[in-house]
Amino acid sequence: MKKFFPVYVRLPLIFALVFMALEFFIDSGDRPAFLKYPEVSIFLATFLFFQITLEIVYAAFERLNYNLLTEEEKAKKAQEETIAFTDTALYKKIKGWFVKSKPIEEESSILLHHDYDGIQELDNVLPPWWVNLFYVTIFFGVVYLVRYHIFDGEDQAAEFKTEMAEAKLAVEEYKKTAKDLIDANSVTLLTDAGDIATGKKIFETNCVACHRPDGGGAIGPNLTDKYWILGGGIKNVFHTITEGGRDGKGMVAWKGTLKPSEIQLVASYVLSLQGSNPKDPKAPDGDLWEEKAETPAK
Repeated sequence: MKKFFPVYVRLPLIFALVFMALEFFIDSGDRPAFLKYPEVSIFLATFLFFQITLEIVYAAFERLNYNLLTEEEKAKKAQEETIAFTDTALYKKIKGWFVKSKPIEEESSILLHHDYDGIQELDNVLPPWWVNLFYVTIFFGVVYLVRYHIFDGEDQAAEFKTEMAEAKLAVEEYKKTAKDLIDANSVTLLTDAGDIATGKKIFETNCVACHRPDGGGAIGPNLTDKYWILGGGIKNVFHTITEGGRDGKGMVAWKGTLKPSEIQLVASYVLSLQGSNPKDPKAPDGDLWEEKAETPAK
């Protein structure tokens, strides 16, 4: 096999396969793994060094072994090296697994006595790989029959339903920790002092120009009374901050500036201002809002 894959083919081919395997299995983003991770470059250099070393040692061993041969053994080895790859035992064994046709010299032994306008038919056997694959499908069919029709195993539809139920639970668990997946339907009111303090900082950074630091209202409406233009409560306030106020004259949409989790924080802070008494508050705008208790699902 060595003469069919000389060292100048074998060495770079093996190195290229290892290199591609590392690049495939190591997640390095948009950069090659050997550039992003120096240890990969060190491994490749070490691997190449050992490759060259092994080739040198093997070549020296081959020369030493050849010098120990007798003249008759040397002649026999030289004759073996002249054999073409298609005449080797390995090639014939591999070929025999794929095809089992008779050589042209022996075709008369499988010739059928049919003659169609001078065309004769040979009784060639099926390829061994096809026959073996057919036996594998029979074995698979028996196992499948016993597994799913005798012992009532879960079929693909049942497995799909199970996996979908597990995925749904996993998504719900993920949503509990992924704060920025909330929307106006899933948002909840935050009452923790730390959350209110964080919401206050966001309010002071973005909202005081229109609503004043105390929320009493300037260009924007008073946030401390019970009157709301687009509805009160955490869901309405979250939606108003996210999508903006009335077209042409309301507040701009903040969804491009603030994350959903930040909007939840500032909305919770705004609602915490309810009932406070700012100095010179702006007159009420909108309609009186009364929080309604949610009806339990039946």
